[in-house]
Order: sequence, then structure tokens, then C-alpha cells
Amino acid sequence: METKELLKKVRKIEIKTRGLSKHIFAGEYHSAFKGRGMSFSEVREYQYGDDVRNIDWNVTARYDKAYIKTYEEERELTVMLLIDISGSQNFGTSEHFKKDLITEIAAVISFSAIQNNDKVGVIFFTDKIEKFIPPQKGKKHILRIIRELINLKPESKKTDISEALKYFTNVVKKRSTAFLISDFFDDNFEKALQIAEHKHDIIALHVYDKSEYELPNIGLIKLQDAETDKEIYVDTTIKIVRENFRKEREKTAFFVKQIFDKNGIDNVKIKTDEDYIKPLLKLFKNR
Repeated sequence: METKELLKKVRKIEIKTRGLSKHIFAGEYHSAFKGRGMSFSEVREYQYGDDVRNIDWNVTARYDKAYIKTYEEERELTVMLLIDISGSQNFGTSEHFKKDLITEIAAVISFSAIQNNDKVGVIFFTDKIEKFIPPQKGKKHILRIIRELINLKPESKKTDISEALKYFTNVVKKRSTAFLISDFFDDNFEKALQIAEHKHDIIALHVYDKSEYELPNIGLIKLQDAETDKEIYVDTTIKIVRENFRKEREKTAFFVKQIFDKNGIDNVKIKTDEDYIKPLLKLFKNR
């Protein structure tokens, strides 16, 4: 993409998503994610009613009186975006491709984070790590992330969510809040998710298009897998073919949802032809 066109796109996304972050999401973001991390502040003498689990036994032994550790809220968070940029993101039949929707959602989260003085970092992945942007603060940094979202050309078309989660766990040492954004056309990531969730706070944003679940009745069509380039011909006039297609996709989505729910991962599905503001706000409010 030419520089002028790219800057124009970045500016358009900035205007829209920055406004949403400032007027709609900033307060909900703060309520949802602030106060979840606590850091040690000081010790003081034990008082009746204090939680005995906070007793500092080393200090208590030294002074022959009971002392407890006190904590304060960590005001600064690290927010990580784990963004699927595999071939299937270049699909959409409504107002947005999945990639466009992901770009806007990532931008809204990023601007909400920096308005709360948090750091934001990104891992772009396919079945490999395509790019890692370490966490930083500031508008300039967020605009770089948006440029990469628009313009980054992945080397691979395939998906390996497990690879992204393993990389994230190894590279980001400080506990962070991580948004895993994907269509989740992958089914072998539960173990890596469990390990990552043990160390970090993970939220899954499942982006999808309605046509991935419903075949239209339009005759013989050619379907191509965006990640493998495999092609098949399907006669959509046959009702059982359409029903089997829908059931198979729904089964896959149900399996993914089970993984999240079983492991205590907050998650939400966001469709390309629907407003993403409501499901995101609902997610924030429920935390």
C-alpha cells in the first residue's frame, strides 16, 4: 500500500476508534482491568480483623510483634494483543472483512489502554510469529500498531494459536492482560492456553462472518480454503449439504467455546455485520 493511502487509512481508523475509546470504553476499561494487580507497599503492625494470610513472618519474628504486609493497586498494566493474521481473516461478506473488524477492535482496546496510562504490545501470528511489537505507551506507538495491522503482509496463511500462546508466555515476563483475537479455526491450543492463563489474564475475542456458518442456496459453487488453498465444489441446492455445513461449523464453534469456559477464559463472539461496541462493553462490564 502506498504511504499516502496508508496514512489516510490510519487516520480514519484513529478518528473513529480514539473517539469510541474516549467517550465509551475508557471508563468501562478502567473498571474491568484496574485493581486486578496489586503490588507490595509496606508493613505495619497487625490490627484486629486483618487477614492473617498477610502476616510478614520475617518482620514479626524480628520485632516480636505481629506485622502484616499492605498492598496498593498497580496503576499501570501491560496489555498484549495476540492477533491472528492468517489467510482466513481476509474473508467477509458484509460491511467488513474479518481483518477490518479486528483492526478496529485492536485500535479501540489500544487507545483505551493508553488513556489509562497502560503499555500496549502486539504479537501478530499465523502458524508462526510474524511480528512482535514490545509493550510501550503513547499515541505514536498505537499509530504504529494500526499501521502494522493494515499493512503487514504475513509470510504464511495457516493458523497455530498454540505457537502464539507459547511465544507470549516465554517473551512477556510481567503479568499482563492479553486479548487473543482470532476466528479460532484451530483446535489444538488448549494446553498452551492453560499455561498462558496461569501466568496472565487472557480474554478471547472470537471474530466471525455469518457466511462461515450458512451456505446460500445459489447452485454449484467453488469453495476455497483461505489457509490451504484447497478447492472443492459444493451443490448448495441440496438442503442436507447446507445443513451439514452449518452443523459442522456450529460444532467447531461450540468446541472452542467449551475450551474457554472450562478454563475460565472470558470470551465473546463478534460478527462482521454487527456493531462490535455492545459485545465489547458487555464483556468489560461482566468482569
